[in-house]
Amino acid sequence: MMYFLVYVSSAVRLFSSSELAAILAQSRENNSKLGISGMLLYKGGNLMQVLEGEEAAVRTLYAKIARDPRHTGLLILLDGALSVRQFPDWSMAFRDLNAPEVLSTPGYSEFLNTPLTQAEFSSDPTRCQRLLTTFKKSM
Repeated sequence: MMYFLVYVSSAVRLFSSSELAAILAQSRENNSKLGISGMLLYKGGNLMQVLEGEEAAVRTLYAKIARDPRHTGLLILLDGALSVRQFPDWSMAFRDLNAPEVLSTPGYSEFLNTPLTQAEFSSDPTRCQRLLTTFKKSM
């Protein structure tokens, strides 16, 4: 049985494209070693990430992420058991929702402009799964 965790957070300052690329490279390397897969979305200084793998590994990684001073206001939206990975081939997929090509994503809707914040997802945490799945299908 796999475990998954989806959280949102806010960057303490906006990330540049090169900073995002560095975060992605490091995440892919670390996650591969830990057997963790997932996806990271970034928009307007806000992040949403899903992590999946063995429960102990995911919880340990999340604890490390929570201590990272580059972001604040972490909130776990969803977590639980998973019979199969949703992102099996990705040590960490990434999509910058600020990028212009997002507008051409098949099935684009204003839902994709939803801020990645606690206020937007806490009333219905399953919205984060729909958002992540939309990008999984388009990658």
